[in-house]
Amino acid sequence: MSNRVLKWMRTQRDTGRWRNTDAMYRAVVVGVGLIVAGVLVHQLALVLFGAPLLISALLAMARPQPGEPDVRQPKLPRALEQAQLAEAVFEIDADPGVELVALRAPHGKVRGVGPVHLLPGTVKNVRTTLGYGGWGEGVDLRLDRLFAGPDALRVFGPIVGTEGRRTILPPVKLLPAGPLPPRPSGLVGVHRSPRPGDSTELRDIRAFQPGDRLRRVDWRVSLRASASAGGVMSPSMLHVRERHADADASLVLAIDTRVDVGAELAEWSTALVGNGVRVGGSLDTSVQAACSLAASYLRQGDRVGLVDLGRPQLSLAPGTGPRQLLKLRHQLVICARSAGWAPRPVLRPRQAPTGSLVMVLSPFLDDAMVELTATVVRRGIRVLAMDLLPDPLVPAAGDPWGEAVLKVLRAEHTVRLETLREHGIPVLRWGDEVSATLRVLARGRRR
Repeated sequence: MSNRVLKWMRTQRDTGRWRNTDAMYRAVVVGVGLIVAGVLVHQLALVLFGAPLLISALLAMARPQPGEPDVRQPKLPRALEQAQLAEAVFEIDADPGVELVALRAPHGKVRGVGPVHLLPGTVKNVRTTLGYGGWGEGVDLRLDRLFAGPDALRVFGPIVGTEGRRTILPPVKLLPAGPLPPRPSGLVGVHRSPRPGDSTELRDIRAFQPGDRLRRVDWRVSLRASASAGGVMSPSMLHVRERHADADASLVLAIDTRVDVGAELAEWSTALVGNGVRVGGSLDTSVQAACSLAASYLRQGDRVGLVDLGRPQLSLAPGTGPRQLLKLRHQLVICARSAGWAPRPVLRPRQAPTGSLVMVLSPFLDDAMVELTATVVRRGIRVLAMDLLPDPLVPAAGDPWGEAVLKVLRAEHTVRLETLREHGIPVLRWGDEVSATLRVLARGRRR
């Protein structure tokens, strides 16, 4: 029954008034025809069959027309977390003359519009729970409705509801602090800077100079200096404590959105529908890794920016704080939605300023990515490469050249990674070991 209603709703035009259905006209035509035929052939059975059809149609026409029914669609947040459940309550406003309500709305934990639900006209509230199993952007709530009178001889609608678009933010996995750039460029943060400042870590003790604050005077050292000079205190005997400045690191996450590949080689050339991201593919992993790395650095006061190597205009300038993390997660959804092949990756010098740490997230399937990464290193900027090629790769089933293609692909990929290492670029693999690797690199850098 619900499938037939769904097909009928698709074929009808949207209308905002009560109107007679085809069943009404068929009841009149068939009822009159049976009565006339029964009278002509003197068959009482035909009259008894046709009379109820005609009477029901006449009663439906004579019955007062109900008011305009409506369903109020709830307002939900535009952005939700991936594992978050949202409860939606639809309020049905219909007169007593409405006997049937057909709603096409999501149900349970299924993302997207669901099948048609047939409800009695006495129902006033409908509750449903929206669940989200993956990140991205799309339509998750569109309430199409149809109201029917007695015997479904008159209907109101169907009415196509307003689409509710929702952004499901990528998940965040907490990671330890990673390696720091060689020259922190700010004066706030949790990292020690070689420049003097107002931190708590002692840098040096030196003689007092004009302009030094009295609260920085180290009286113990000054008294020892005056004692060695015969107990006479003079301005030249004063010494002050000089401390390190607190600095913040600048991290630039450069994401390769030009390709999105999964473990199945046979699916690399297959077009995707929806938000265009393969679940578990290189772009999916890249976005989740970027969110986790950004959260780790922002948590300790560093500045984090985003660069889309395929479409530089979608990049995000470096910033700090929880608001920057939220903006970055939203921007990653936009980058994934606009992802597609570009001839060459682009990373402009102003997007990776001197003193920053650039982390390139890519499966490194072409030489252009290696050339770009090496060019950034030649500018004197520290670079980390995050290899996101799925492992293990599965050759195309039934293809006699599948294994050969896989071997060539792996060999080329290995050569590219070795080239990066020859340029002094550490290559990491995203996974369980990335936390330990970041700790090792961070300790090595602080030495």
